[in-house]
Amino acid sequence: MAVEIPWDQRLARWLVRPLAKTPLRPNHITTLSLALGVAAGFLFARGQTRAAGWGAALFMLARFVDHADGELARLTGRTSRIGYYYDYVAGALSSVALFAGIGVGYAGGPLGGWMLALGLAASVAALAGMGFGLAADARKGSGDGPYPQWGPFELEDGIYLLGPITWLGGLAGFFVLGALGQIIFSAFRLRELRHARPPAAPPSLESPSARGHT
Repeated sequence: MAVEIPWDQRLARWLVRPLAKTPLRPNHITTLSLALGVAAGFLFARGQTRAAGWGAALFMLARFVDHADGELARLTGRTSRIGYYYDYVAGALSSVALFAGIGVGYAGGPLGGWMLALGLAASVAALAGMGFGLAADARKGSGDGPYPQWGPFELEDGIYLLGPITWLGGLAGFFVLGALGQIIFSAFRLRELRHARPPAAPPSLESPSARGHT
């Protein structure tokens, strides 16, 4: 059964189509996504309501831009294993910036040092999950599979709630749930690695993950 293309991926494809004939390369967009994610983390780390509001907006933009690099890669045929790795690492580092930034910024709140500890744990989990995922992909000889999806919405689309929830004053609760979710997701990545098996035949050289690019 065909999988419906997620809504944000469709929008990203439409927006980057005019860029297909320009010198802009997918890795440039990946770098922009990473820069936005890191900037969002620094804003959250300030522990100020207004800065957190802007940080949430930047992080949502970073996650959306993260789809644009893969779409540009597909439109231009610039897919590659190196680009896939870079996209994977950039996504993980953006998550680290988010969790660490919120943990630092809100350590003085009601949950005190628990926010900092949870932010650190989620950051470590994000890096570990990245390593587990890359190792599993290398063992299987193929890129990562799709996220759980319901119609045009993927599980990861929940990150777009970060903005509205932050602006409405619910960041602390969202952060706790998100950090625990990251830790659980990394555990699933470890399970995936433990059960990964090499393919019966060597994969085609033209079959890196659709998210890979140069």
